Amino acid sequence: MAVAVLVAAVLAGTALVATDHRPASVAAAMHPLVQALWEVGLVVAGIVGLAGLAWPGSLSVRLGVEAVGMVLLGTTTTMYGIALYVVSGTAAIAAGAFIAAVAVASWIRAAQTLRDLHRVGAAAQRGRTANIPLLVDEDSPP
Repeated sequence: MAVAVLVAAVLAGTALVATDHRPASVAAAMHPLVQALWEVGLVVAGIVGLAGLAWPGSLSVRLGVEAVGMVLLGTTTTMYGIALYVVSGTAAIAAGAFIAAVAVASWIRAAQTLRDLHRVGAAAQRGRTANIPLLVDEDSPP
């Protein structure tokens, strides 16, 4: 599911940048510079997050890159959720709840990857890098 959300972030951000159209809530609640940063942030979050998930190299680099992508996605979706609620109030309950759920999931995933990165670092310092239980592996099939 993380892959789908990250791909959606890239596509949505690219569409926003290419068309120069913004949701009414974003246009009303954010300064034009912040709007541009939000749009680009969606694209960057998606690309960095996907790069982290597919990183072929070191586990610690993969976790770090994924964490950066999740923090960026959490930031951009939090910004949009706040803009929705500020501008539209309860009329935005469905869209706002969905965006808020993506934001919360992104922050949780960022915390998981940072915790795992800490575990990998601690294990490496002790000279034990095999069989480290990682939260990122809980989703993976055996």
